[in-house]
Amino acid sequence: MTAVPLAPVRRWILRRQSAHRERGATAGNIYFTVLFIAIVGGMLHKQLAVVFWPTHPNASSLAAASLTPVLFGLLYLALRRFGPLALSRPAASWLLPAPVSRRRLLLPSLRLTAIVAAIIGALAGTAIVGHAAPRSLDGSAIALLASGAGLAGIALLLVALAAQAGGRWGDRLDAVVSLLLAAGLAGLVTDATTDHPVAAGGWPTAGTLVPLVGAVTLVVGLLFALAVRGLARTPNERILESAKTAGALFDSAFGMEPSFLTDMIERRYWAHRKLRSVRLPARLPILVGQDLLLVARRRRRLLWLALAAALPVLLEDAPHWLIAVAVLIGAMLAASTAGGNVKTDAGNPMLLRLLGLSSRDSVLQRMWVPGVLAAAWSALALGLLSALDELPPGPWWALGLALGPVGAVAAVRRARVGFVRNELLPLDTPMGTVSTGPLVNALIGPDALLLGLPALVNIVQNQELTWLSVLVQAAVGALGARAYLAGTTATDRVELHAQR
Repeated sequence: MTAVPLAPVRRWILRRQSAHRERGATAGNIYFTVLFIAIVGGMLHKQLAVVFWPTHPNASSLAAASLTPVLFGLLYLALRRFGPLALSRPAASWLLPAPVSRRRLLLPSLRLTAIVAAIIGALAGTAIVGHAAPRSLDGSAIALLASGAGLAGIALLLVALAAQAGGRWGDRLDAVVSLLLAAGLAGLVTDATTDHPVAAGGWPTAGTLVPLVGAVTLVVGLLFALAVRGLARTPNERILESAKTAGALFDSAFGMEPSFLTDMIERRYWAHRKLRSVRLPARLPILVGQDLLLVARRRRRLLWLALAAALPVLLEDAPHWLIAVAVLIGAMLAASTAGGNVKTDAGNPMLLRLLGLSSRDSVLQRMWVPGVLAAAWSALALGLLSALDELPPGPWWALGLALGPVGAVAAVRRARVGFVRNELLPLDTPMGTVSTGPLVNALIGPDALLLGLPALVNIVQNQELTWLSVLVQAAVGALGARAYLAGTTATDRVELHAQR
């Protein structure tokens, strides 16, 4: 089979695909993107300066060393999850199986991803240098450090590209990077709980960086050329998987429907799992047992949740209301670990009909495991803050246990939400028209965190916690969960979307 020229085929598909578009659609999209970046940059330039280049360096050497694996580890894992090599749906449907040059077909995707990885790496390097380097550092040295960080982003892309085309070693490398990411987060928490001086000296000069960055550029360029040469070796099934991911992202963005992406992530996770049956006690309610099986089969997520309980410590210098909000959101996210079954019940209540369970019975059983997870996570987070003297004396661990019903209600309410209602009337604001459907959809679930208002008030007041305050939060959470159950379910119906 002889390869045909790719450019005519691509132009033909683009003409057929874009027949409904205006001639200036691409130019208009570019104009809108540039204008949007300029407007947002003009509005948020002070906030961005605080993130990337504060007035004075405020990070220690430990914080700077910890930020490096955190930022670049997140970049690598994101590249692995979204590809990194992907195609559009028309290209994956028509051009991938066609007798065209695979290298020329995949090269635009690699080029675009390399640009994005270089920009993100350069921004990460700039943020680290901006928070840790002294202001006496030469501007050319700063530019060389940012360039080296951009090259590191491209190098991570090449490693992710080789893992996409390789075998099982890519999964093992993902585990290693996850461990480095966890170590970096542990370093940040350690730095937040101890006093470390702000990093001062030890930064290389421009004369030292020029040959080093030049050598890195040469090596990365050579590896990039080898990667381009071996593009055709990437298996079709992995390119198609990345194309599905890119398609789900665009569908979620343009359709303003985040459930497309979350459903895809759930399906992909379970598609790569080998499950074994487990016999649970017969007296255990059937839906509670199903939730326990779901949580037991996501042990890695449980480990990350346990480690994430230390993240509120990073907000020690932030206002106390922000710490309280972080704890409440963390409780909801912890409870959401068992929320996948609620989504299944809401989307297809056939199983509930077969089991003879009403919506009230099912939601009541579905709230037990999320409540336990939310209580355990909140108790661990608040107990750690109290042990590190970030909170006044008192039984803060008990207050965390009292937040269990709050997290359960928020997680179950979020899991029961349906598709975004795009038929709702938009709002006219000075910034333009805002669609109310996605806003309402985003608020369903987090709005139930208002049941944690007593805990929020106690954290904001920064006073000694009493057992009476714990009992008040427990009563509010229990009564709120009971009211939610009575107001959104019934004993004579099965559907979970009928009422909210």
